[in-house]
Amino acid sequence: MSTTKKVAIVTGASQGIGAALAQAFRQRGYLLVAVARSMPASEDPDVLAVSGDLSQPGTGARIVEQTMARFGRIDTLVNNAGVYVEKPFTDYTDADYNLMTGVNLRGFFDVTRAAIPAMLAGGDGGHVVCVSTSLVDRANARIPAALASLTKGGLVAVTRELAIEYAARGIRANAVSLGVIRTPMNPDSPGGELAALHPLGRMGEIDDVVEAIMYLEQAPFVTGEILHVDGGQSAGF
Repeated sequence: MSTTKKVAIVTGASQGIGAALAQAFRQRGYLLVAVARSMPASEDPDVLAVSGDLSQPGTGARIVEQTMARFGRIDTLVNNAGVYVEKPFTDYTDADYNLMTGVNLRGFFDVTRAAIPAMLAGGDGGHVVCVSTSLVDRANARIPAALASLTKGGLVAVTRELAIEYAARGIRANAVSLGVIRTPMNPDSPGGELAALHPLGRMGEIDDVVEAIMYLEQAPFVTGEILHVDGGQSAGF
């Protein structure tokens, strides 16, 4: 076990943005804990793959326990796992609510609550990153996504709160607020409708998000920041 390398936990790491983030951390020499509902095992000895449903109480604590048992420290937690359901507000069901609050809020709460004490115990501080959406800042009549705004807006608020609460103890908290990103779950639309939602006239790419988070990771004087990676959505049209 190495205690000299930094350790990053990335949730939602099996595909898309999470998988790219996992790769980016490894390329930068981090030991990695890759978390997903069904996370394939890794042959890399410096990668701990953890499968678990973040919406279930206790999953976050188990992830942190396994991380500490394997690597002995936690430096960075990226709360990337999330669920998005788009429909008119009155069409949302209790199942939709339970799913989105379970993953987006409960998942964040459970793993972050367990990770921060481990960061503090290490004595070197830490970094908590959340992934949100620019719909929180600028609603769009064409995109009915009230539960996304409700849950991801909560992550924006708690990011700022944690940044202040733990600043004096060396833990930073930041978030990225995204526009529409091209991922396997959200491919490009043939008619260009998704690109047209952004003033820059294109969808975001996974690398745009990865580079933003890597910037925050390497910016020790930045905390409480909500970094918009949204092609200008939050600025307006």
